[in-house]
Amino acid sequence: MSAGTLFTSSEVEEKRINAIATFAGLSVEIKEGTSDIVKTPTLTSTDGFSVFGANAIGRYIASLAPNSDLIGHGATDAALIDQWVEVVDSEIARYNSLVLQLVKGAINPYNKPIHVVFQERITSALTILEKHLATRTFLVTERITLADVTLTAELQSAFSTTVDAALRSKFPNLLRHFDTVVNQPKLTSVFGSTAFIEKALQYTPPPKEKKEKAPAAPAQPKAEKKPKKEEVDDEDEDEDKPYEEAPKEKNPLDLLPKSTFNLEDWKRAYSNKDTRGPGGAIEWLYENFDKEGYSIWRVDFKYNEELTLTFMSANQIGGFFNRLEASRKYLFGSVGVLGEANNSVISGTFIARGSEIKPVVEAAPDWESYAYERIDLGNAEQKSFFEAALAWDLEIGGKKWVDGKNFK
Repeated sequence: MSAGTLFTSSEVEEKRINAIATFAGLSVEIKEGTSDIVKTPTLTSTDGFSVFGANAIGRYIASLAPNSDLIGHGATDAALIDQWVEVVDSEIARYNSLVLQLVKGAINPYNKPIHVVFQERITSALTILEKHLATRTFLVTERITLADVTLTAELQSAFSTTVDAALRSKFPNLLRHFDTVVNQPKLTSVFGSTAFIEKALQYTPPPKEKKEKAPAAPAQPKAEKKPKKEEVDDEDEDEDKPYEEAPKEKNPLDLLPKSTFNLEDWKRAYSNKDTRGPGGAIEWLYENFDKEGYSIWRVDFKYNEELTLTFMSANQIGGFFNRLEASRKYLFGSVGVLGEANNSVISGTFIARGSEIKPVVEAAPDWESYAYERIDLGNAEQKSFFEAALAWDLEIGGKKWVDGKNFK
């Protein structure tokens, strides 16, 4: 039975949808390019119904064969399957595609820090899946579902391009799951063999064009000129000079007037004292803070609609903090995830050297993904926000703090 005609320009999406159809006992006719709907992939069913997007097409095809177990049984299975498909699409497929565009020059100019950020997002998602699969054979039920086929298709692409041997060795449970799915009798013809890459693809700058020089006119012989004594002395003097390395440029933050507030002392106080209450860290901060030498900021992630699982969002904060390493001596942070899966925000606070935040946070290539607002401790509402962010009991719009990270 045919599920319809699939229009696609992506080999990965074609394999993913074809695998779902094959496992369900159906078939799809593959056509490259687009249908009347501009977005691909697009499936036109045999009765004229059209749907686009790999996730939507996969679920539609799986629903045509409910006995295949691809969509599980009941609302709970359906929700969990959709959850893991979303993780694969938003954290593996998306960032793997972006890395490939970077290394192949489709995104120009190439940016190494951004490449690192994208690769970290892939690794973070694989780590989450590895832990989840440590105690189970498949992602949701005891049988293969839509989530397992989706993950396998995207992993086959990643394993042959961006997830190399060194990285794969960290994910034995993920590899076991991958081998189980690709070797299913129904799916071997679809997935075929996997070209596991030994070393992840890297960007190679295009060769510079060499301009042909016009042939030079033959030089006329000149009478040998005896160098003056001064010239000889200068040359000898240059050769005798030892190589001196150019002095490293000083960080502008180090040129600020000396502050009475010691950030390292604050970090120790925060780590060793109760946050609130008499003799606590917040009380210590107010007694020692130098508002001329340091500033306090509210930090909010700009793209909360992209957040999915809360522990993945916490990992995202950790990645941001890792990329701020060069500013560790100038910065303290307490940032958390508030809300629940698929309905959360990232927010918190920074204490930064100086009166401007940009010189401190621009060490991280993704610093502009966050909004920064200076906090006035004389404002009761802003002060309350600051203290709650430090104490990890911050609440925004009914969303409560569920996880967080400190930069110290």
